[in-house]
Amino acid sequence: MASSKKITDGELIARVNGDISDALGYHDIINEQRELAMEYYYGLPLGNEVDGRSQYVDSSVMDTIEWIKPSLMRVFASGDEMVTFNPVGPEDVEMAQQATDYVNHIFTKDNNGWEILYTWFTDALLQKNGIVKCYWDEYEDWNREEYNGLDEQEFNALVISPAIEIIEHTPYSDDYGAKHDVVISRKSYTGKVKVENVPPEEFLISREAKTIEDARFTCHRVLKTLSELRLMYPDEDLDPSDLGSGEEDSFAWQTTLARYEYDSSVGMPWSQNPLTSDDQSLNTYWLHESFMRIDYDGDGIAELRKICSVGQKVLANEEIDSIPFISITPIKIPHKFFGLSIADLVLDIQRIKSTLMRNLMDNMYNQNFGRYAVLEGQANLDDLLTQRPGGVVRVKSPNAIMPLATPQLEQSSFSMLEYLDNLRESRSGVNKYSQGLNENALTSHTTATAVNATMTAAQSRVELIARCFAETGVKELMRNIYELVLKNQDHQRVVRLRNKWVPVRPDMWRDKMDCTVSVGIGNGNRDQQLMHLTTMLQFAGDAMRGGLKIVNEKNMYNMGAALVKNMGFQNVDDFLTDPDSVPPEQPSGEESMQQAELQLKQKELEIKAADIQVKMQKMQQEAAKDAVDAQLKMAELQLEAKQGRGVAIG
Repeated sequence: MASSKKITDGELIARVNGDISDALGYHDIINEQRELAMEYYYGLPLGNEVDGRSQYVDSSVMDTIEWIKPSLMRVFASGDEMVTFNPVGPEDVEMAQQATDYVNHIFTKDNNGWEILYTWFTDALLQKNGIVKCYWDEYEDWNREEYNGLDEQEFNALVISPAIEIIEHTPYSDDYGAKHDVVISRKSYTGKVKVENVPPEEFLISREAKTIEDARFTCHRVLKTLSELRLMYPDEDLDPSDLGSGEEDSFAWQTTLARYEYDSSVGMPWSQNPLTSDDQSLNTYWLHESFMRIDYDGDGIAELRKICSVGQKVLANEEIDSIPFISITPIKIPHKFFGLSIADLVLDIQRIKSTLMRNLMDNMYNQNFGRYAVLEGQANLDDLLTQRPGGVVRVKSPNAIMPLATPQLEQSSFSMLEYLDNLRESRSGVNKYSQGLNENALTSHTTATAVNATMTAAQSRVELIARCFAETGVKELMRNIYELVLKNQDHQRVVRLRNKWVPVRPDMWRDKMDCTVSVGIGNGNRDQQLMHLTTMLQFAGDAMRGGLKIVNEKNMYNMGAALVKNMGFQNVDDFLTDPDSVPPEQPSGEESMQQAELQLKQKELEIKAADIQVKMQKMQQEAAKDAVDAQLKMAELQLEAKQGRGVAIG
């Protein structure tokens, strides 16, 4: 039963702030893990260092992540078609191709898609989940227009619009009455699809959510100065006392600091939280852009609403269709939103390797320089502590200095280091072959088949990550771009697609189409595909030369196009010509004469056939007329017989 009671602004902000507070508590432990991952990624001190001893820090976290990223970027960003849209029916083939080209153009050209992917993947590999925000960014556009010789009625009709701003106005009179020359600036609203990365610490989600789609509450929060807030919301009376502060979440700020701690050249004082300023307009506040399901209008059904707020102030409140966030995670945990990062897998390995390497380096230092037992008062300590070639140490007795034995390095320590490297390889899929670091990879004792098998096995982990990114993130992002232009772009836009200027009208597209993501992993798979395509082309060529009707020109073109794309070339038209685009060959003069004669004879035969058909129709009409006359004559005779007339019939 509907409550029929609309929620007040006070109740709304109370619910929003309650959800924000609950989400912050849920994210505290996640932010701690993210902060730790960034410290290990940068190779910062572990916190257990001892003065005078080795302080070496291993770089397993950074090495593993940085070696995974090239494979992922090659998969998604090496071509122009990261995503393809499949036609629903044969009539949708051209439209699906245009949608594919245009959506990829919007992401790669309008939004610097390569950098977005790089940041998105890095956040996921390092900080569990990578978040991007995809939305329609509408903005005002002013166009200058000039009009001359307007009469009074035309002038008033022009300037009455609130979207018009007069720049220059020159009134005058002529023989026909009052005239106006005017220069105006016309305001229009336009927009485009905007895709941007969201820092993980700026994203909140309700603790019970398993995906963004089923989340009851999500939020993007950004620190804004009071000046920025007033520019964004000029109609709002923003009292600093109602805006709260930017210090409500220490972990978010600590995470931000951890991101910049490796390079302190930004000039930010790490000892304090620079959220306040002597200039009140530069004080910072958390602006929350919340997306929550709530029964705002009191009809008993919760709708999805976008609510912008700062402190105790609601700045915007509107009903929307979908949540603009897309999340990816390299290791997805079923029934949970947050997955595992690659950093989570190798944190302990980096810590153990750092400890082992410190002990080994301390041991080597002690062996090189040694330790000594000295009889008190029998040796000059300054001479002993001054290490130099040929140095002399003054003593008062022969046995005043005695070296202390330093334990030898345990070989098990090196075995342990090798074990840890193998463990890291098995967890992450990054090994010496994929890194190009193994000098014995192509020796006579190691076959190319064995190396390829090892690389393929290692790449399977990376392939799974890429597939997870494709199915749970990239495909959803591209579908969102498609739906945004379908819903909001109501005008034609001319863009360069496939080296041609093409007019695009998204409002003519079909509402729903299937979407697939093109994913191919690594050079190994590409080399295998190249070998298979070459074999297929050779077989198809032999079949055509042998007269077998199992392939045609279109089949050969498709195989050649796949071969060109496999080689890394994007524009197939530069190398091959589609047989469907070639016009039919014009016949020669003699052939044209023969064709004309054949056509003439065919025409004559058609005319004769038409004459025969006309004669047959005439004969049928005459036969039908005779039959009708006979029937009439018979009817007349029968009538006369009934009237008693003696008419002989025979």
